[in-house]
Amino acid sequence: MTDDWQLLALAPLDQSLLQALFADLPVAVSVPAERTPAAVRAALPAADLLLGDWSGALGLTAEQLDAAPRLAFVQQPSVGVDSLDVDALAAAGVPVANTAGANAVSVAEWCVGASYAVLRWLGWADAQTRAGGWPQMEIAQRGGGEITGRRVGIIGMGPIGVECARRFAALGADVAYWSRRQRPAADAGGARWLELDELLAHSQLLVVVVALAPQTRGLLSADRLSRLPAGAFVVNAARGGVLDETALLDALGSGHLAGAALDVYAVEPLPADSPLRTDDRVLLSPHAAGATREAQGRVIGAVIDNMRRAVAGEPVVNVVNGLAPVISRRR
Repeated sequence: MTDDWQLLALAPLDQSLLQALFADLPVAVSVPAERTPAAVRAALPAADLLLGDWSGALGLTAEQLDAAPRLAFVQQPSVGVDSLDVDALAAAGVPVANTAGANAVSVAEWCVGASYAVLRWLGWADAQTRAGGWPQMEIAQRGGGEITGRRVGIIGMGPIGVECARRFAALGADVAYWSRRQRPAADAGGARWLELDELLAHSQLLVVVVALAPQTRGLLSADRLSRLPAGAFVVNAARGGVLDETALLDALGSGHLAGAALDVYAVEPLPADSPLRTDDRVLLSPHAAGATREAQGRVIGAVIDNMRRAVAGEPVVNVVNGLAPVISRRR
């Protein structure tokens, strides 16, 4: 057996690029023969290490894990780990790490930018003007306005939530948040914690950046959206599974909500026949809130450093499934 660790990479990158990224580490990089679950399963028996797929197209299920007796560590090149069966990996003794914080600034800036865009109807105004219109008066009639003085609620207070709170507070908004863990205001970007129902009632602009987990799937149901103030806006940069898209469209159609900005969807890519595509009160983004060069550089650096730690016997960072961070090779 070669001394190199066998690294199976699911990320949608060319194998030669992946090999270049890990050239300084004692790893041999391979990719599935095809980008299918069956091909992933066929490649797993030889894998010591797994690099996940940030796009979510490929993941790792409990059934696939049965074919991975040597797997010792999984590194997800994103914050979200919902494409992986984290519980099954924990039960198998396989630590899973993410890149928490690497894209926090990028996603927070998108949330602020998307908020400006939807509050001022920039996407709609651009389309109308390009089509020959001049909707100067209609913009004000559609609602919206300024961030300054607006009551902003943030759901989720990880690194992205903290960066969001800092920016909205600096813009003069009244910022509160809800997360399952209450933080001191100094650790939450200056935002104050509210119970979820109280936060919803507070939020003229609701920014969603909470991780998708069993406790947060479907969190923003029709009932909870109805608790937002009339004319509120929703910005979702978390995961599509957190927000009931049908309920959102119903709330927009009824006039209870004024608009929304979405970077994530229940099904990705967004289906061509999705009614979200035809509602001009919804700003659509292709899951690209973290797609800045700066964030990508930080993610790549975090992934390479954690893989270096893994093969060197040093503790890896950002383990999300409660296991010890020192990786032991399995023969």
